[in-house]
Amino acid sequence: MNKKNAMARGGLLVFSGNSHPELANLVTSRLGVDLGKVEVHLQDNKETKVQVGESVRGKDVFIIQTGTKDVNNAIMELLIMSYACKTSSARSIVGVIPYLPYCKQSQMRKRGSIVAKLFATMLCKAGIDHVITMDLHHKEIQGFFDVPVDNLRASPFLLQYIQENIPDWRNAVIVAKNPGSATRATSFAERLRLGLAVIHGEEKESESEKLDGRHSPPPSHARTYPGHSLEMLPLFTPKEKPPINVVGDVGGRIAIIVDDMIDEAESFVAAADVLKGRGAYKIYVLATHGLLSADAPKKIEESCIDEVVVTNTVQHDLQKLQCGKIRTVDISPALGEAVRRIFYGESMSYLFHNISQDD
Repeated sequence: MNKKNAMARGGLLVFSGNSHPELANLVTSRLGVDLGKVEVHLQDNKETKVQVGESVRGKDVFIIQTGTKDVNNAIMELLIMSYACKTSSARSIVGVIPYLPYCKQSQMRKRGSIVAKLFATMLCKAGIDHVITMDLHHKEIQGFFDVPVDNLRASPFLLQYIQENIPDWRNAVIVAKNPGSATRATSFAERLRLGLAVIHGEEKESESEKLDGRHSPPPSHARTYPGHSLEMLPLFTPKEKPPINVVGDVGGRIAIIVDDMIDEAESFVAAADVLKGRGAYKIYVLATHGLLSADAPKKIEESCIDEVVVTNTVQHDLQKLQCGKIRTVDISPALGEAVRRIFYGESMSYLFHNISQDD
């Protein structure tokens, strides 16, 4: 019996929530199995109800669910499906979460909280034994989980797209739209043997930073101790960024901006305007996760960006109808191979071939 038949006959079950059924079907078709029977729907009282339609006892269960526009319902579907399989004696439960919800809220900001840590704890408590995801916003999020996390990379698919679909790509330069994206851009540039440019400059201070209290003087009634005064505290020197500038030559070149996600499009449109002003004659944006929130499709359509290339980690069919510049790259082969290797206990190192720690 070959391995695909072994998958189909028992041992492996793949379930999907409502976040991205198209991606789930692509993954299962590559594995040669059918999607498991499960009913997941939102009741009239806004509660999520899950009914598993077949036995999971002693099975290895893989649940495909990704972050979507309706993110909180997607999270509840995943948690309830995981808990239903756990209480039905599944042997193992693996969450296949191509875009991890709340991954942008992974650092303490002002008086906020690290929501990604909370989400990781909830997944582990619900019964998840292993997580497969792709291009985490910060790789350190893996440490929030008490279970193994395989953070796959979409870069091989995006690099292949550049080589096969961008004419005259050898005349391109890889661009980081801010210094924080320079590591990813450097990786792309080195693999393609292209030049690198970084956009650096001053960003406007947000209104919330002015109002959150960090600039307020100490109260006049503040308690002091003998020999100490609040005036003795050293002050932080304010940052002074130079006017926005491009470090690197993009004149007469194709500019390819790379990042891990494109959510609101303002920063990408602003970067494209700067690059156009510096002489770039064609501008592409490549990102793993195409969230494209709010009116991002409209802004892209009206901008000087020629093409936006994203993967199908999240659904964006509606956004593609609103903007004809959006292209999609299929990453289901990587997810399917990860599922197969985990099911058979094979090494995952092949999926990280030639990927350094900095990537």
